[in-house]
Amino acid sequence: MNKQIYVLRDILGTNQKVAAEIKAACEERGILVLNLMSSPGAGKTTLLEKLADRLKGSHPMAVIEGDIETERDAERIRAKGVPAWQITTGGACHLEAKMIARVLPEVSPEIDFLFIENVGNLVCPASYDLGERLRIVLLSSPEGDDKPKKYPKAFLTAQVLIITKSDLLPYLPFDVERAKKEALELNPGLRVFVVSALTGEGLDELTAFLLASREALRAGYA
Repeated sequence: MNKQIYVLRDILGTNQKVAAEIKAACEERGILVLNLMSSPGAGKTTLLEKLADRLKGSHPMAVIEGDIETERDAERIRAKGVPAWQITTGGACHLEAKMIARVLPEVSPEIDFLFIENVGNLVCPASYDLGERLRIVLLSSPEGDDKPKKYPKAFLTAQVLIITKSDLLPYLPFDVERAKKEALELNPGLRVFVVSALTGEGLDELTAFLLASREALRAGYA
């Protein structure tokens, strides 16, 4: 049992060191790195497509996609004219900092935003720092409003909660206020957005927040 603990501590310690290097390298260039976590199907890729529509032309972005198999998510992002790299983990349930570090030299230093779409689940990704400045957890309305306290680490370690697929709320027993309340009880500092990629609800507010976060990063390094 002790050997297992030591091995895990070494893996996480090495990951933390590489993540710190990624964070320093990106922030010195004024790149805001965002790590998106959610269950499968919560709408991460669709949200990124909508953000690409709003940011491209004025605020260049790039995306690193994490998935167990296939390039499908990266292909969707590239179709929006946004550089995207797919990391297929071959069964691993999360991305690690060393995977991001291998891709980073290919990422243009001229971008404003680097989004990392993590492998879809609310458990494993929460344990691995990828060098992000903002960790964003998505919770979709079809999943149910009880997820924050069932998967607390994802919500405890995030700075932003996005409740997605709000257009389905009239048809589902999802209580937005309960989800917010339980998430904020875990992490009072969470910034919460309610968004629909279909209707556009909440996207203006979310985009404004991302732009302000990027400006705050730049101001810190000015």
